[in-house]
Amino acid sequence: MHTYLFVDGLDVVARSDSSLVGLDPRRLLRPGGPLYPTDMPCTVVVATQEQPEPGLGRLTVRVRLRGETVIWSDLRHPGLDGGPIEEVRFRLEQYLGEIERAYAALKDQLVILPSEPG
Repeated sequence: MHTYLFVDGLDVVARSDSSLVGLDPRRLLRPGGPLYPTDMPCTVVVATQEQPEPGLGRLTVRVRLRGETVIWSDLRHPGLDGGPIEEVRFRLEQYLGEIERAYAALKDQLVILPSEPG
């Protein structure tokens, strides 16, 4: 299972490096997970090379919160006009709503098997 990250309708991972795949959404989208913004900027690995096991190639974004704006920077993908997109901004309320919506949808798909009697 992979996370697909779209900004303005563009797949950030595929446009940055088509040999990479997004990390497991349970890792990226969990409550308080790496994509949740904080006042302290952090660099988040969002995609890696998929071989039998993740390889050395990776895609990172720098996530930070400034007021009511979430900023992703250090991007490296072309926009619709072919020019580089280096930074995107999101309204905090909408950003958190999308993460929570995606995580809730993911939780609805998970099947948790009962543990065996011990």
